[in-house]
Amino acid sequence: MSWRHSLPQVRGKLLQDEPLGPYTWFRVGGAADALLIPADADDLTDFLKELDPAVPVTVLGVGSNVIVRDGGVEGVVIRLAGRAWAQITAEGDTVTAGAGALDAMVAKASARAGIAGLEFYAGIPGTIGGALTMNAGCYGSETRDVLVSAWGLNRAGERVDYALADFGYTYRHSEAPAEIIWVEATYRGNPDAPEAVAARIAEITSRREQTQPIREKTGGSTFKNPPGHSSWKLVDEAGWRGRLHAETGGGAKFSELHSNFMINPGEATAADIEGLGEAVRADVLAKTGVQLDWEIKRIGRPPSDAGQDLEPR
Repeated sequence: MSWRHSLPQVRGKLLQDEPLGPYTWFRVGGAADALLIPADADDLTDFLKELDPAVPVTVLGVGSNVIVRDGGVEGVVIRLAGRAWAQITAEGDTVTAGAGALDAMVAKASARAGIAGLEFYAGIPGTIGGALTMNAGCYGSETRDVLVSAWGLNRAGERVDYALADFGYTYRHSEAPAEIIWVEATYRGNPDAPEAVAARIAEITSRREQTQPIREKTGGSTFKNPPGHSSWKLVDEAGWRGRLHAETGGGAKFSELHSNFMINPGEATAADIEGLGEAVRADVLAKTGVQLDWEIKRIGRPPSDAGQDLEPR
């Protein structure tokens, strides 16, 4: 019997062959073999404990920094959505947030509590779970600058607790096992006047609106900044700002507003978007000798007729 016919019971939602495009900012991609939206941490714990260990598990946050390939995603995709996953509390100089809380909401909650230091989260269009996984940051600050600890569940449904030092954070990278599904994080900031913190958040929000294509179908920053370089400058100088890729009939391109942001202005497929990224990586390497590494996460299977290897490098 297929594993899909013997999935554990849940209190949340468990959907089979669920299209994932609507759950991502690019609005592209195939279906999940199964999509789980657990009711809460206990629901997820029970599910993982009973799930066949051979079934792959993939976590999808708010879909702001991911390309879901057109062939869909094997196994179970887990999305931490709903009030139970987005709780935010503040006490003293600490803020505790669920993994499904939007980064921007955590920044705003910190401001209301008069806690400074998390303002940069207002400029990151993702969730706390994703921020923990990739040491998310912007405008000179990173998750590791404010994180105290976090806890999550491993593939077997067992709780794991991590202090900041356990993450082994470097630029956009964590040494924590990729299998961990983060549930909650605690941060420490500095006391400040709520209006002062709110003013800095407003400045970050305004700057982001003026410099990033946030109202387009996009995936955020496409490439990490190589040591000593800015990705947007490398993409721009290679001539890719606003330029349509000849092989992407759906019109995938790098934004005129910010040349490290890919956008889907039409009906591009996931293969179109990823193909554009790979073409730009190859072109920049040929012209400058600098290797661009993906910041956007690519998950799932290419379509069976893709005819090329698009596995992450």
